[in-house]
Amino acid sequence: MGVFVLLPLILPLTALPIARLAEQHLHPRHTTRLLTLISVVMAVCSTLCLLLLFVVGTAQIPGNPLPDHWSDPEVRASVPHSELAGRAAIGVLVAVSAAAFLTVRRHLRVRARARRAVAGVVDRSGLAVLPDDEPYAYALPGSPGRIVISTAMLDGLAADECQALVAHERAHLADRHHRFLLATRLASSVNPFLRPLQQAVAYSAERWADEEAARVVGDRRLTARAVARAALLAPRTAVAPGLAAFAAPGPIPRRVAALLGPAPPAGSWPPAHSPAGLAAMVATVGTAVSALSALNAAVALLLILKAATPW
Repeated sequence: MGVFVLLPLILPLTALPIARLAEQHLHPRHTTRLLTLISVVMAVCSTLCLLLLFVVGTAQIPGNPLPDHWSDPEVRASVPHSELAGRAAIGVLVAVSAAAFLTVRRHLRVRARARRAVAGVVDRSGLAVLPDDEPYAYALPGSPGRIVISTAMLDGLAADECQALVAHERAHLADRHHRFLLATRLASSVNPFLRPLQQAVAYSAERWADEEAARVVGDRRLTARAVARAALLAPRTAVAPGLAAFAAPGPIPRRVAALLGPAPPAGSWPPAHSPAGLAAMVATVGTAVSALSALNAAVALLLILKAATPW
């Protein structure tokens, strides 16, 4: 295995250029799906890498529950500085497990709190209008999903802008954007190098919903105006962190500029020689290398342990 076992831990450093290329050249729908897949695969590979380091590095620690033959020199030689790496892997695995647990717990608590707030106020169209002086609007997933809007947000937008807002939030629910957001948040809690992908997915999910809203209302400028006005009404609002929100904090000027420009092509994947194709190819290669490195290390360790096991 050698140093190749460490590749899945550091390959996510390529996340930033991948995210930038995808944001600039791919349709938001493709960007969201591609970057989420990359995040999940790299997070799984990182976790597998930590588990391998843990097994090899801690097998020789006195009192460990692992078989004695797992601490043979041939096994330890498969990982550089095996004992140091193993001890470090223990702390990292504990931190990763705690971060993932806290991420899921926070997500569930936010959803539960939001559901309690809208209990009994949902009308037939799936809207929950809350009497609140703070302007906000967000999609609350579930069965059924709901769109939560404050009276302050409705009062601050024109009727046609409200139509764009509702179309935007319906797109979040229909395309289940909350799953992409949660998956990338969990991935970035496993490996912090994946945070650029998490931020890129949060942005591309909003852009995806923007494009769907523009398609439904049939006016890109109207949708851009609604996004800009909602952001001016609530520039610092974070009523439901982790849920898709119409006036979510972030690069609002980029969203508005994209809506004022031509609609991105919604067809199949772009040709390989184009910038969009390059973005997809770089992302695919990086993910494949990470997955193959983790798989190679796992298979190599299994073969080494099998050879070291007495029969």
